[in-house]
Amino acid sequence: MGKLKVLVFIIISWVSLSAQTIVNKNLVPNGGFENYRKKGNNLKNAIPWKPVSSVDYYQAPLKNDVGACKGAHEGDCCAGLRYQKKYKEFIEVKLSETLKRGNIYQFECYLRLAFWSNAMLKSFGVYISKGGMKAVNFPEKECVVDTVNAKSGLNGELCWFKVTGNYKASGGEKYITIGNFSPDLKKDMLKINLKSPGFKEAYYFIDDVSLKWIKPKDEVRTVYVDSLKYESDSVLQVKNNLQTGEKITLKVSFELGKSYLLPESFSELNKLSQYLFRHQNFVIKINGHSDNSGSKSKNQKLSEQRARAVFEYLITHGVQNKMYYQGYGSSQPIADNETDDGKAKNRRVEFEIVRQ
Repeated sequence: MGKLKVLVFIIISWVSLSAQTIVNKNLVPNGGFENYRKKGNNLKNAIPWKPVSSVDYYQAPLKNDVGACKGAHEGDCCAGLRYQKKYKEFIEVKLSETLKRGNIYQFECYLRLAFWSNAMLKSFGVYISKGGMKAVNFPEKECVVDTVNAKSGLNGELCWFKVTGNYKASGGEKYITIGNFSPDLKKDMLKINLKSPGFKEAYYFIDDVSLKWIKPKDEVRTVYVDSLKYESDSVLQVKNNLQTGEKITLKVSFELGKSYLLPESFSELNKLSQYLFRHQNFVIKINGHSDNSGSKSKNQKLSEQRARAVFEYLITHGVQNKMYYQGYGSSQPIADNETDDGKAKNRRVEFEIVRQ
């Protein structure tokens, strides 16, 4: 697996970084797990996250949760990781940007011990790499995560607590893998109730994962919210006062009869990404439409697939806004379907502000 690097954590939620400034953009796509393809309890639905082993995905609070803090840390969704003496789970995602050599990045996530757990972990970490973890392998001592909770364990009294730490990039890292990296998980678990019978299981909810570049205190250059160049001719910049319910047709192109985004679409979608980086409170929806050529069912499916392609592009490029997508087929034309020009106008993808 080559030489690994694991972030060393300080698990103290009040860590002071007064001498440093965090750049706004979170490099972890869908860091809050809020955006998903469909309803379902598998993490694969929370694009572009990938489970290593089977990982649970929650889109609403558990009805039988007896903990003081119920549901996600923020929003509606979170993931869940299970640990037993011979079993552990990881989650992995490709970053929206490759890390730059020498830069310092701050990792952060929130954990909550599940109410049914009869044990807790001593350590929890992140593996930052160029290729990701291909399988559940347990790194050697140079990859063991150090924590300040090695004796008392990661408990949080069934409420959310923050795990944070800094990482200096060697350059080219593109993936983060999150979980427990102890070579002997049995020794890295503490039983909560020593009188409780049965095998040990620690289960943690995880939410709001982020990785952000720390701007050096002597840095005086203008730092943009992301690496994309600002383009002042964007329709999304010209019209600054977009209202709830307003729809804007995006200048995106697809292969004929398919949902594959063509490269000439990227500039427009990058502009939209820029706009959403500055309006992270907006809840948006991507609407797909078609003309009336062909069957209704085919048009409905294609319009939904094209909306989904835009939705996924935005997520993988770092947009953290809560988003939905929907296909309408040919049911909402804006021009006459009897002409080629009218059909071209009806084949469109729209950006709509649902709430702000």
